Amino acid sequence: MDREPVRPERCKKSRTRRVEGTVIVQRRAVTAVLAAAALLLAAGCSSDDGESPGKNGSAESSTTSGADASPTGRAAEETPPAQGSVKVVRTVAEGLNSPWGLAPLPDGDLLVSSRDDATITRVDGESGKKAELGEVPGVSPAGEGGLMGLALSPDYASDHMVYAYFTSASDNRIVRMLYDEQRPSGDQLGAPDTIFKGIPKGFIHNGGRIAFGPDKMLYAGTGESGDTGLSQDRKSLGGKILRLTPEGEPAPGNPFPDSPVYSYGHRNVQGLAWDSQQRLFASEFGQDTWDELNAIKPGDNYGWPEAEGKSDDSEYHNPLAQWGTDDASPSGAAYAEGSIWMAGLKGQRLWRIPLNGTEASADPQAFLEGEYGRLRTVVPAGGDKLWLMTSNTDGRGDPKDGDDRILELRVT
Repeated sequence: MDREPVRPERCKKSRTRRVEGTVIVQRRAVTAVLAAAALLLAAGCSSDDGESPGKNGSAESSTTSGADASPTGRAAEETPPAQGSVKVVRTVAEGLNSPWGLAPLPDGDLLVSSRDDATITRVDGESGKKAELGEVPGVSPAGEGGLMGLALSPDYASDHMVYAYFTSASDNRIVRMLYDEQRPSGDQLGAPDTIFKGIPKGFIHNGGRIAFGPDKMLYAGTGESGDTGLSQDRKSLGGKILRLTPEGEPAPGNPFPDSPVYSYGHRNVQGLAWDSQQRLFASEFGQDTWDELNAIKPGDNYGWPEAEGKSDDSEYHNPLAQWGTDDASPSGAAYAEGSIWMAGLKGQRLWRIPLNGTEASADPQAFLEGEYGRLRTVVPAGGDKLWLMTSNTDGRGDPKDGDDRILELRVT
């Protein structure tokens, strides 16, 4: 029986824009007086209204820069509309087998990992033509394990390194490989260089999502591999979000000395996304009651297995949104147009969670329910577009002709 999702509390609307608007009006008045005086002294001279975008780095600038701007130029902290929209622009590619990780290349093509085949395939972003780069040695697919998350080096333009998270015979680990496009198709991946190992493996709950953050550090979502006690053990790598240097060392500034652990108390993290203010959000599977979307704070405890979903215990960081497990079973997550977009596997839908800071500004909204089956990965495609990848050939879906596929979406 489907469970109804608990609706997050609405946040109080920010008054920031009204205050800033008052400052702008006041400055305009002062500027106008000065300009009038100047005209009396020197007729014919032009005046400056003092509101050139970004002038002197003023807070009243009509534009924002860098991390303060959304892909469409909307002020980052402006609350998005309560209701959004999703349009499937086109099917980019079909016929993918057990796809899991998705990494956009600078030229618009896409790299896709096959969990069960342990291969990485390049998909032409325009034609959808597929070309296998090669098989990743050392992968031991079983259950929910195999070749999973992909990420490009922050210096990919110069080093051509592709990072991958996979299940080996003994653990889950992260490797990096040189991608040499000049070599023959099927033999374009260099030997894997293991940069981090020892993440617990299991038939279930292997985590698997990796992504480089705005700080150019490597983040990894791990699972507790079915051993719930690992999540609360800060010495264990299971049930955590890890933060590493590109070389696989604990990243500077981590909350626990000499530890890669960034947050703990997770069950099975499979989605990582940053908003335009460089804040991290993560999706994770619940067990029987609640799936979660969390705003991640370094060093915080997210409760599993002591708490599933929202808790009255202040020791645990509550999720910003939660769903009945039949409605979500979340995997990938992405940020676009002021909202987190979360792919659902069992729920077979794409969730939109509009944000006001690190809280939901309105009820989550579901799209594409049941239209494309299980949804595994969602990735920003620039501006108001997303890449969305299905997951119907993973042994738990009901594959149809053309599965699995990558879709291009336009969202608001």
